[in-house]
Parts: sequence; structure tokens; C-alpha cells
Amino acid sequence: MDLLQSYAEDKDDDLGPHSSPESSPPRLLPSKSAAPKVDDTTLALTVAQANQTLARPIDPSQHAVAFNPTYDQLWAPIYGPAHPYAKDGIAQGMRNHKLGFVEDAAIGSFLFDEQYNTFQKYGYAADPSASAGNEYVGDLDVLKQNDGISVYNIRQQEQKRRRIEQKREDEEQGAEAPSEEADPAEADNPATDAWLMKNKTSPWAGKKEGLQAELTEEQKKYAEEYAKKKGEERGEGGREKAEVVPDKSTFHGKEEKDYQGRSWIAPPKDAKATNDHCYIPKRLVHTWSGHTKGVSAIRFFPKHGHLILSAGMDTKVKIWDVFNSGKCMRTYMGHSKAVRDISFCNDGTKFLTAGYDKNIKYWDTETGKVISTFSTGKIPYVVKLHPDDEKQNILLAGMSDKKIVQWDMNTGQITQEYDQHLGAVNTITFVDDNRRFVTSSDDKSLRVWEFGIPVVIKYISEPHMHSMPSISLHPNTNWLAAQSLDNQILIYSTRERFQLNKKKRFAGHIVAGYACQVNFSPDGRFVMSGDGEGRCWFWDWKSCKVFRTLKCHEGVCIGCEWHPLEQSKVATCGWDGLIKYW
Repeated sequence: MDLLQSYAEDKDDDLGPHSSPESSPPRLLPSKSAAPKVDDTTLALTVAQANQTLARPIDPSQHAVAFNPTYDQLWAPIYGPAHPYAKDGIAQGMRNHKLGFVEDAAIGSFLFDEQYNTFQKYGYAADPSASAGNEYVGDLDVLKQNDGISVYNIRQQEQKRRRIEQKREDEEQGAEAPSEEADPAEADNPATDAWLMKNKTSPWAGKKEGLQAELTEEQKKYAEEYAKKKGEERGEGGREKAEVVPDKSTFHGKEEKDYQGRSWIAPPKDAKATNDHCYIPKRLVHTWSGHTKGVSAIRFFPKHGHLILSAGMDTKVKIWDVFNSGKCMRTYMGHSKAVRDISFCNDGTKFLTAGYDKNIKYWDTETGKVISTFSTGKIPYVVKLHPDDEKQNILLAGMSDKKIVQWDMNTGQITQEYDQHLGAVNTITFVDDNRRFVTSSDDKSLRVWEFGIPVVIKYISEPHMHSMPSISLHPNTNWLAAQSLDNQILIYSTRERFQLNKKKRFAGHIVAGYACQVNFSPDGRFVMSGDGEGRCWFWDWKSCKVFRTLKCHEGVCIGCEWHPLEQSKVATCGWDGLIKYW
């Protein structure tokens, strides 16, 4: 402790009375900068160049401006060499008016032209800078004299004066004016002399003398031939006539009648349904190849299925034996273009064909003769006979001109037209004990009609709906399966409200752009459809799950039909020209 005390006393003596740290003078250290030295010459040149840039107007061709220009710079006129191909130095792309470029935001082009032409003619125009719009610039004396009219507002007195002057000029030239006593109706009739004199400046004036009173024999003959030719081209009632091709049919079987005198289309006696339970096919049984182009539709013989009818894009319709030989039995040739749809009558003895040659033909299945032909001059997309046995003479056809046309085949007359769709009609499906039918169209809607009454009783069209080119009726007749072009099959109720069943939806296949047929198994347990990649899809009706897919064709598998009696056999057709039996 003594040592510490003595040390503190010595420290106080050293500092002295005036040597406190607060009163000591501050020490000044030399300042140092960490920044590099700047070349003043370069800086001065850069500033001068920037000032020069700020003074220049902006070049409109440059895409980026590196500084904020002033108002004067933005609106400064463009200087520089004139455009080599323009008289006033403005390129064609830089003008929308004969004087250059006119902004539509400030004044309309019509008003601009009106004021410009008024100033050129009369020497005055409306002042564009005036807010009220009632002030003028230019020769105000002429403005008062003309009462402020523009070149587009010629007074009635001026028009009258011009007409009088024109009339005098015509009289001086020796043109005879139409007499004032002439009938006004005669002067308005182009076939009279009064009209010719009144409109003498027309290209037809003076040619009245050269008109022939009668045609020569050669001209009469040509006119008759031309009228006859046009009459042949157009059918009855001004409708276009469809292409006419001679109807032919070739039988390919051994004999048309067997030793008992039965026809070749007669169903076999022993073909009966063994049970009502259907199974999915697993393997290929038979292939029919006879069409030179794609097959667009197939139909089994009603109730028995011992024959199958096919419509080809090679203009031919063929019928094949399913039960015995598996060969082509008869070929029907009567269309000049591809056949789109086919439909059997209830007993299978006759069938309908619809072709792109605008014809609908009604054939006798056994003999191959055409019973009758129908046409409206439009392409039929779907044909259907009324399903009732007593109404098998009634034909319905969905046409490309948005109509469903109904014929009575006994008389050949159109008895009804259902005209409400906005696009070509694709399908006709009878429901509700054949009292109503449902149609689908390219207008992405479904419409329900009472048979014989051309008024829509139910119209189904939703924003999410796509076109439905194929519709099939469930065997219990309570549901409709509609092939939608957004790659799904939708189910609609056939009861009063025709509602969409949201719980049942079949998907997985690719059909966008193709009118692949949808169908049911005879017991209603399975839904089947072709697709655009040549596969045939099978779904379970209750669970809506994919049951099986078969690779059937190269290209599109367009049609598929379940055999009406044999529960595990299915026929498919495709654009590769083949019909396959599974």
C-alpha cells in the first residue's frame, strides 16, 4: 500500500498544476484519401459531350435513350438528309397523309382533310389551337362572304347553280334535254329512250341503235341448250341435283337360294343366345379385307348378326357372312363418293346408305336393287328409319345444311323439316318409346324433338361441351352414351329432364377429331369405343374403369359393334380398310 501511495504522489508531481490531459494541444495528422486520382481532362471532355448530347434532338430510329430528354428535344423536328424516294423527305412508312404523319389523337383524319382542303380553296380554316372551336384563321372576309362553309358543305343554291350550268353546257354541245312533259316513271325505267337521254354519259349511252330486236337462229339454239343444261344441273324446286351413278350389285356367294328355297340372307335356325352374360373378347377370330380404302361404318344384321354390312370410302357397300363361310356375299355399287352412314330396317331385308355424293339410297339386301333414291342437294351425315314396325316407311336424315329432313318413302315426298341446329347434324337417336329423338350437331349442342313436331322441347348446351359425333342408347333405354371430342364419353338420362350423369364418365381413349363410334354390350355391362390410335376400349358400366384395350387397327378404329347373340364377340372397322372380328 505504501508503494502504491508513493507512486501516485510521484505521478501528481510530474503532471503539475496546468498539465491536465484536457488542456493539452490537439495533434493534427496529415489526411490521406483512398480514392484513385481522377483525370480531369477526360472528365471535362465527357461533361462537354453530355451537354452537346442534351442539346441535340432525339433520333427517332434509336431504341434506347440514355438520358432524360426535355420536352423541346422530344418534339424537335427531325433533321438530316431527305429520304431518297420521297419528294418531301418523309418515308412512306412514316406517313399516313399526303403531307406526312397526322396523329389521330388530336384531330380526326376526315376533319383534317376538310380543313386542309377548305384552306386551299377558300383561304380560311378553323383554328386548331382555339379551345371553343369557333375561331378561324386566314381570309376572314371570304369567311363572312361564304358564311363559314367548308368544301364538304356545299349550299343548295350552289348545287342548283351547278346543275343549271351543267344543263347549259349540255345544250350548247347540242345535246337534247329530256322533255319536261315526259312521264317520271318512264325516265326512271332503264329500258326507255327518256332514261338513255337523261343518262347519256353512262357507258351504255348511244348503244340503243345497235340493240337487236330478235335473236338469230344460232343464238336461240344456244340459249335453249344452255337453259336445258342448267335445268339438268338443278333438281326440282331449285335444289342442286346430286351426282347420278348407275346402280349395280354383284353377288359373290355360291347360290342365292339353297336347296330348300331359302334366301341367302335368311338367319340360321340354330343361332340363339345361350345366356345374357357378356364377356370381353381376348383374341382375333377373323379379318375381312375387301375395301380398297377405309371403312367408315359397320352394322350387324338385326337380331341375328349372321351378316355384317360395311360402308367404305371406296364408294362401295359390302355385306359379309359372319356365321358360316366368312366371305363377302354381295357388293352394292351406287354412290360416286365415299359412303358415310348405313342403317338396316327392322327385319334386315332392306337398308339405307348415305354418301358424300349427296344421295340417300334405299336398297334391297337380297337382290341388291335400289328401291328409291332421295336427295336435297346437301350431304347427308346420318340416316335412320323410324324404329316402329308400322312406321318403317319414314326416313330421317341429318344433313350438312343444319336440317333434319323427314321423308315418306312411299310417296317420296319430304313431310317435315327440323331446322333449329346451327351446324351439320351428326346423330339421330330415338328415345322414350320412339316418341322423341335426340340429335347432336357440330354446334356443340344436343336437342330433343317430339317426332313429327319441328320444335325443340329440350336444348342442352353448356360452355364445357364439345361436339358429339356419335351417340348410342343403353339396352335398358334409360341412358345415352355420347362420344365427346374432348376424349371422354358422357352419359345423359333419357327421362324427362335429359340431365348429364356426372357420376358416370368414361375416359382414357384419344378421339379428338375423329367420329369414333360408341356402343354397349347387349346386357349393358360394358361400354366400348374405338379411338384415333387404332385401339378398342372396354369400360365397366358400373365402376367406369377401363376393363381392357385391344390394338385392333393401324390408324383410326372408327367403328365397333357387339354381336347381338354371341356374347363375347365384337366387330371393329378402321381406316386401314379392314373389318376384324374378335
